[in-house]
Amino acid sequence: MNRVPLAERMRPKKLSEVLGQEDIIGEGKILTEIVKKGEPVNLIFWGPPGTGKTTLARILANEFNADFIEVSAVTAGKKDINEVIDRAKTNWNLQIRTILFVDEIHRFNKAQQDAFLPHVESGLITLIGATTENPSFEVISPLLSRSRVVVVSPLSKSAILEVLKRAIKSENATKRIKKEALDYLAELSGGDARSALGDLELALSLAEKIDKNVVAEAAGKKMPGYDKKGDRHFDTISAFIKSMRGSDVDAALYYLARMVEAGEDPKFIARRMVIFASEDIGLAGNGALSLATACFEAVERVGMPESGIILSHACVALTLSKKNRDTYDAWGRALELARKTPNEPVPLWLRNATTNLMKNLGYGEGQEWTAGFHLDKNYLPDKIKNSVIFKKST
Repeated sequence: MNRVPLAERMRPKKLSEVLGQEDIIGEGKILTEIVKKGEPVNLIFWGPPGTGKTTLARILANEFNADFIEVSAVTAGKKDINEVIDRAKTNWNLQIRTILFVDEIHRFNKAQQDAFLPHVESGLITLIGATTENPSFEVISPLLSRSRVVVVSPLSKSAILEVLKRAIKSENATKRIKKEALDYLAELSGGDARSALGDLELALSLAEKIDKNVVAEAAGKKMPGYDKKGDRHFDTISAFIKSMRGSDVDAALYYLARMVEAGEDPKFIARRMVIFASEDIGLAGNGALSLATACFEAVERVGMPESGIILSHACVALTLSKKNRDTYDAWGRALELARKTPNEPVPLWLRNATTNLMKNLGYGEGQEWTAGFHLDKNYLPDKIKNSVIFKKST
């Protein structure tokens, strides 16, 4: 029995064996050109799990005949980093390159990332970091400025299928698995080759003949790759809001369902719809804010799973509503003007006259306590009396 997982055994050893990364591998593409030039550079691989970030780092180290040191930011401490630097210094004296691969580099804090800087600047180590989070927010600027960010994309279904076919051939299992089962494995993977190979390995151990049912048993219930504080969280809620803004009901419902399935807090979704009702619908449908607010209150009281129905109801209504951003735009202009002129005196006639002296000075002059009261005077401070904040769209 082979104790090495199938996903590990199937790792590509050369760039030419890597599938599904045509944007970064191939003639004129960044990784191929780096290898051609023969000089390693600091890189940050950014992409979802199972897309080959670790594999690419190992391939590059092999291409440069470098000493490859791999650490995980989850488990590595100060002692581990000191040992890496000592080993790199020994390699330097032996004229051997050192490539340090830091998996999940975003989990290192600022001080830990700072510790690499002098050694990256001196060339003692070539740093390759891997992260599933946006490096703009998770990697310190000095390291980021000394590195090239390389986006590693989720694998397409066709690329996953090719990975699976290679694995089946290597396991001499071509005749054991049906085509529909292979397709199902690729669909379930979500672009994650490691997940697909893991499901395949388990399926092969469960039955002699692999059909769709065996794959379903091996894969179990696939939880969406969704981190409530990570990029997928923000990307999905952004797609949801923009789909409502674009009046695309199908897309809005799809992204809503994805968030609910991933375990997103339904109150978070409802809060965003309350904001949307004023921000994007505004005067075009004054009932939208009441509907969205009622949705939030209902979700808060009912709970899941029934709240999904309530969220769907509000989502469809808001998506199909006419859109108007006059009040949103006016609020932006009002804030801008208020920040520029925070100390402009309020016109005397608008002030309360609470003493006789104030009345004599003109405070509250002409005011009346009647409905619809209006004086043909400047309501804004004199300096900005001609400013137009609310502009009604045509």
